[in-house]
Amino acid sequence: NWLWFRLVVQTFLRSVGGPWSPADVEADLALHDSFGREGGWMSDGDERSYDHYVGWALHLYPVLWARMTGASELAGGRTENDVAALDRYLQDAIHLVGADGSPLIQGRSLIYRFAAAAPFWIGAIAEVPSLSAGALRHAANRIVSHFDDHGVLDDDLLTIGWHHEWRPLAQSYSGPGSPYWASKGLIGLALPADHPVWQADAEPLPSERGDTARAIAAPGWAVTSADGIVRIANHGTDHATAGSLVADSPLYARLGYSTATSPLLDERGWREPLEQSVALIADGTATHRAAMELIGVGTIGDAAVGSSTWRAHTIAFGDDQVRHGSGLVGDATVVAQVTACSIARGAHEIRLVRVDGAPDGTRIRWGGWPIVGATVAADGSAVTSAGLTSRIRPLGFDAESRVEHRTDASPFGPDAAVPVLEAPVSDGRWLAVDIVLTTGSPADARVDIDGEAATVTWPDGATTTVPLPRIP
Repeated sequence: NWLWFRLVVQTFLRSVGGPWSPADVEADLALHDSFGREGGWMSDGDERSYDHYVGWALHLYPVLWARMTGASELAGGRTENDVAALDRYLQDAIHLVGADGSPLIQGRSLIYRFAAAAPFWIGAIAEVPSLSAGALRHAANRIVSHFDDHGVLDDDLLTIGWHHEWRPLAQSYSGPGSPYWASKGLIGLALPADHPVWQADAEPLPSERGDTARAIAAPGWAVTSADGIVRIANHGTDHATAGSLVADSPLYARLGYSTATSPLLDERGWREPLEQSVALIADGTATHRAAMELIGVGTIGDAAVGSSTWRAHTIAFGDDQVRHGSGLVGDATVVAQVTACSIARGAHEIRLVRVDGAPDGTRIRWGGWPIVGATVAADGSAVTSAGLTSRIRPLGFDAESRVEHRTDASPFGPDAAVPVLEAPVSDGRWLAVDIVLTTGSPADARVDIDGEAATVTWPDGATTTVPLPRIP
């Protein structure tokens, strides 16, 4: 996103007769275009970096830049394409906001908070055709209100944190003024009082209307919502380059993210995947999945499905790591090939995993959704707090259930709990678990694996049959 800082400055300098470089402008626009991906999405750099920067930077700046004096002469007719890409992106982005207005808690720079409202305002400014002014305004208002309702101001100032100050949420480039990038989320105030965005009737978010299922190709996300909570099964985003073997960034490489839970971001969370992970335990060390290979995402009926495969590896970490969002680096040792398939509907995800080539004695560990301030179920399979329940349950195989606790690992509270399953690896065999995040009482789903397909029977009796990924 830094290339836009130079573009904006050079465009201004050109407009007032100052020094500027046509070559720099041409190079920066070409670099921006090189990050374009399917469906109007963009990656913030060469890595698979899909996060809020797509909306609050890479789609925001081109629309604002096009309004600068002289920008039309530099744009060369590109603005129409920029707006079309924004329009396509917003059709996905509006499905990533929880009914309570919470943005997806994923990616770097989360201390910018309601900057996540910016792409909806910029859609109104650009007059995108696919979402109404009322839908765009309502989405932006819900996000800003979410943080206002949680009292994010501390003595009238924005702090480094989420709902309250929590400094571990910062990256290496963050400073005390960084949270004020949140001002992007108020950019709609630049629109005049008679603009249609202020007159249009509000339209509810998809998550406010009921259960949804959607696949987003570029980041490899299978998206569902239920209970007003948006959940993603992540099979293509890791903030890593294809083929690399690095540690999993908890902000990018977990198998699941939601609008109601946060990944664990303490030092251990950066070095050992736990929540929303499938890790092999080799010699007492948990493996990582970045950089995984996306097999595909899609929808089957009212379910969202996704799959990926990776070389599960341990990391001997190097010293002096700079933490800006990517996973930590070190010497990698491959343990086995792991392939995962997510079948998600409502509050449930059936997660199927196959391990190939694991050494004897290897174990597999599954981590569920993290909850703060939780009470633990008697069987150790679920945790509950403030009406939110996280549960993980094996389907058709024996596993040990337990809850692991982490202290000062989440911006939501001092004590986080994760339900965990652990079992010996069954090499070459598909194993399935039912992972639930719900505001109600968890019901039971089941799965039947028959040859090359899995059929899920959901708690309401509906079924979904999914072909399993082929293993080379």
